[in-house]
Amino acid sequence: MPCILPDGSITETAKKVLAVAMTEKSVEEIAKGSSLPLFRVRSSIRELIDAEFIAEKNGKYLTTEKGKEKI
Repeated sequence: MPCILPDGSITETAKKVLAVAMTEKSVEEIAKGSSLPLFRVRSSIRELIDAEFIAEKNGKYLTTEKGKEKI
């Protein structure tokens, strides 16, 4: 299930991931903080990275300025 819709808006799942990743977090920390399954967080992160809404650094993820605009 995509987290970025054709009209450019994002799903509630994507909003949860971006909100938790306002400070650097691992995939596991994002899953725990968002109460989402790990597989869903991983797939969302891949899509959010492609859209430049989240960035990865040293295995941690952080919401970008572009991502903050979507929350």
